[in-house]
Amino acid sequence: MSRLTVDDLSAWFAEGCKPASEWRIGTEHEKIGFCAETLRPIPYEGERSISRVLEMLQPGWEPVCESGHLIALRRGPASITLEPGGQLELSGAPLASIFDTCRETTDHLKLLKAVTENLNIGFLGLGFQPKWRRGDIPWMPKARYAVMREYMPRVGGGGLDMMLRTATVQANLDFSDEADMAAKMRVSLCLQPLVTALFAASPFLEGRPAGVLSMRAACWLDTDPMRTGIPACVFDEDFGFASYTEWALDAPMYFVIRDGRYIDCAGGSFRDFLRGRLAQLPGEFPVIGDWELHVSTLFPDVRLKQYLEMRGADAGPWPWICSLPALWKGLLYDERALAEARAMTADWTHAEVTALRAAVPAAALQAGFRDTTVLALCERMLDIAAGGLERIGIRNEAGDSESCFLKPLQAAVAAGRTQAERWLASFHGEWHGNIDRLFFEAMHP
Repeated sequence: MSRLTVDDLSAWFAEGCKPASEWRIGTEHEKIGFCAETLRPIPYEGERSISRVLEMLQPGWEPVCESGHLIALRRGPASITLEPGGQLELSGAPLASIFDTCRETTDHLKLLKAVTENLNIGFLGLGFQPKWRRGDIPWMPKARYAVMREYMPRVGGGGLDMMLRTATVQANLDFSDEADMAAKMRVSLCLQPLVTALFAASPFLEGRPAGVLSMRAACWLDTDPMRTGIPACVFDEDFGFASYTEWALDAPMYFVIRDGRYIDCAGGSFRDFLRGRLAQLPGEFPVIGDWELHVSTLFPDVRLKQYLEMRGADAGPWPWICSLPALWKGLLYDERALAEARAMTADWTHAEVTALRAAVPAAALQAGFRDTTVLALCERMLDIAAGGLERIGIRNEAGDSESCFLKPLQAAVAAGRTQAERWLASFHGEWHGNIDRLFFEAMHP
């Protein structure tokens, strides 16, 4: 077998190209679990534990184990997995419509409630653990997390909090060719700070107001800058698969897998690996699976794989889960909407978008941009998305288009208030400063 080249790595991304008729959208959403009578995080093991939840969800799914521990469930392209602090994630199947996404999400949450009711366990729809300290959160027994746990503090102050205490909702979208990918990635990276602001739903830290509206987003500002944020190359005129490949090659490695075992390569260079000079595997060369694994350990606000991942939103209440894929589908899957979004952001610079990204965790919709506000920009973004979904024209039995899933976002913009601000008002008002009330206000039904 011939050795991989940089061109081979770039070509791997291109394998994701598909015609518009085959475009789908996948939705991933994380939930923060707690024991209802104590509000404490759920341990991995025990009669009432996250492993027990997985066991009860298992019928119809294939179990995934590591070192004897049940760590995930798979069914076709969908999976149920554990994040480092026990956050439970559904990585949904690629689906044709947001109505399908809504059914998938509803079925999952109903099943989760059914299997956890007797365990007296609840799950929160928000972006950051609101009460407990980092040291109170149990680590899940996954080898990759042990490597990351050791490495993260070397490269930023927010990495361990990101791993243990955050939760997100994510949308995954397709592209037709390199030019389509580049256009979608540029637009979505520009708009991502607006989405972060609109979805802000994590204003608490260890039982008190955090001073920001998205603690999740604030953590990402201090998490390994070599693999996070907004890659500058996306703003180059000639951006494409090769540009992203070069950026990914410059991001340090975490690990490789050999014979089912994780080998710690944290801080190593994939460029050296290509040359057979990786210190941990001297004389050995990567296979394409190593590249796929490496790419999955990079965390820009929009991540390129063989599809695009929109990664900038806090997890939130149930209606907001389906709002995120609806928003991105409306913006990126309709030709006119994509053109309008490109025109809206055409002259935004990398420096401006990076500065906006840094501003929105605290200011959210009230953050300024040039001579306007994020609130006004979100209104325009939602108008574009709604138009796109109307033109795509997928409707339910009642005749509603997928734009109906934008209603929670449109209501937030009309009110000029995020979910985080609503919770803060309750905390200072009817909750009388008692953070415990949030656990039942934000619990998934």
